[in-house]
Amino acid sequence: MKMNRILNTIMIAAVFAGIVSCNVAAPETGNTLPSPEMTDDVLPGELLVRFDASVEGLLREAGLTKAASTKSGVQSVDEVLALLEGCTLERVFPVDKRTEEKAVLNGLNLWYVVRFSEDLSVEDVASRLSALGEVNRVEYNRTIRKAYSKPAIALSSKNLAAFTKAANDAVWNDPELPYQWHLVNDGNLKPEKFTAGSDVNVRGAWKKCTGDPSIIVAVVDEGVDVFHEDLQASMWVNEDEIWRSHEDNDGNGYAGDVYGYNFARNSGVIATDSKYDTGHGSHVAGVIAAQNNNGKGISSIAGGDGVNPGVKIMSCQIFSGQYAASVLDEVRAIKYAADNGAVILQCSWGYTSGASNPYEWTPQYSTDEQWKYDCPLEVAALDYFIHYAGSPDGVIEGGIAIFAGGNEDAPAAGYPGAYKDFVSVAAPAGDFTPAIYSNYGTGINISAPGGDQDYYWDYDDRGTRGAIGCVLSTLPKTVSESGYGYMEGTSMACPHVSGVVALGLSYAAKLKKHFKAEEVIEMLYESARLRPVDSTWDYDSPKVYYKYVADLGLTHKSSIDLTEYRGQMGTGMVNAEGLLNLIEGADAPKMVFPNVTVSAGSTATYCPSLYLDGSNFTVTVEDGSIASASVSGNKIIFIGLKAGQTKASVSGLQTQQFVITVKPSDSINGWL
Repeated sequence: MKMNRILNTIMIAAVFAGIVSCNVAAPETGNTLPSPEMTDDVLPGELLVRFDASVEGLLREAGLTKAASTKSGVQSVDEVLALLEGCTLERVFPVDKRTEEKAVLNGLNLWYVVRFSEDLSVEDVASRLSALGEVNRVEYNRTIRKAYSKPAIALSSKNLAAFTKAANDAVWNDPELPYQWHLVNDGNLKPEKFTAGSDVNVRGAWKKCTGDPSIIVAVVDEGVDVFHEDLQASMWVNEDEIWRSHEDNDGNGYAGDVYGYNFARNSGVIATDSKYDTGHGSHVAGVIAAQNNNGKGISSIAGGDGVNPGVKIMSCQIFSGQYAASVLDEVRAIKYAADNGAVILQCSWGYTSGASNPYEWTPQYSTDEQWKYDCPLEVAALDYFIHYAGSPDGVIEGGIAIFAGGNEDAPAAGYPGAYKDFVSVAAPAGDFTPAIYSNYGTGINISAPGGDQDYYWDYDDRGTRGAIGCVLSTLPKTVSESGYGYMEGTSMACPHVSGVVALGLSYAAKLKKHFKAEEVIEMLYESARLRPVDSTWDYDSPKVYYKYVADLGLTHKSSIDLTEYRGQMGTGMVNAEGLLNLIEGADAPKMVFPNVTVSAGSTATYCPSLYLDGSNFTVTVEDGSIASASVSGNKIIFIGLKAGQTKASVSGLQTQQFVITVKPSDSINGWL
């Protein structure tokens, strides 16, 4: 099977290739057999298996919740496994004591990886396991490869000199902000192809809020350069872990996960140093949360103001150099993000649109039903994120998954982003016209700047042709000596929406307001600027662009018919100021200090300033024999003393009541 291409053939660095159907159509209950078609994207020696809930106790008794094993404890299954050379079983999702109840409630504890000799036929092993009544589902663990890995265009004096520097009110002292038309576009870079307002409308939003460190965005992508001068201070830090440790010090199932986790290499070390890395993860992160007003490099949507910190970036690395991601890597990253505090899932990848041109692409899913039918493990992981990220007491209940819409110039978004519960993003250029590669139509929810290199072909020389029409952001030094550079694609439009949502949630946190995830998504769409996207296009004239071929120069003059895009780019251009205005005016409940659950002999830490106004806090526990609490800096540390419940209160400028529940030591309803 030829690998699918998601990116346009010029530049888009890391929107990832589609994979064929995970398995044949099957009823929701009962065992199923994967597709008999063997393809080169199926990992040898591995299968993903969902056991029936009736054998969960046997799996637990066999020790499979703690480590990989050669036996399942289920007789019929073990008879098959005994025939497989070197076979082991391992849970797809490691046990995290804090969230195991949720995993069990959603059946995620029933998914296992079966590993066996690569000399054996994956199809044959799948057939044997599918015949067992104790097995509900068998799926191939397929690779998700980067379809196009052409390097980014490094920032240099050469491409900066190619156009007139903006004369706008730059707001921050970051030297490259005037070149970031996608953030602040006054229409004065190259007037004929940069239209004022074709940006995320963030300048007015910055007057209300510049970000908040309680808001965590999980970047599911290549790794983020955690030591970049413009990103290091914006990285989420797991304070209970140790950098480069081989021990799981905090018990969440992953060792050394200080800034996130490298699922591609099964390591706590986030990597960006391979010659095959494109820098895409760092580029995405910079759009969202590069440090503002630090006198270095670029600005970002929610990167603070130089005094007050911005939102945090959690690196969930599923691509690393030549290591192709698998479905297993992807779903683990998604659950990890939810379990460790992320509320926004930034996904600049997806399957090829089902409406793409079959002569250029391999079309994938066309309906929600087809995607859900074929990829239930992926569906389950994303469903877990959108329902269990966040907190019923915090700024947002549930998580928001944001996806690139796809780059095949197809009249439908690619999945998973096209699914009704997620946000799918299309990409206009710097004059509101749709980028020549962007998907549009069915499944697209909103637009955001993504760049359009071919459209800006005439603005600089062949060495950096079209760079200024792309998105400028952070890159690892291994990719760009300056640490900055240009990329394009719906994969770049996507983080603009993630950044705006993160900024909106930051403002909600500042106002101590609580929202459900679906309410935030509704306000995101409602605030989008529909009129500029549709009304400024000259529909009577096609959009003309050129392809550039090395040694031949500009060739193949092409055009797109703008009438096809009328009303097809979602609800409009993402609007940071508009979203913050809606959040400010919303009649939303106030956040409340949550009830505390802690095991006897263990501690739990909470930050009262997230829920109450003030800077000096006190805490009182009614029954000090059950739990104790003390204020340390800006945190309250609770210690469970014995099993039971007690009332408690916390005071700042207001006083709120809550309940402390102390569970027996190491008790998670027996699941460990």
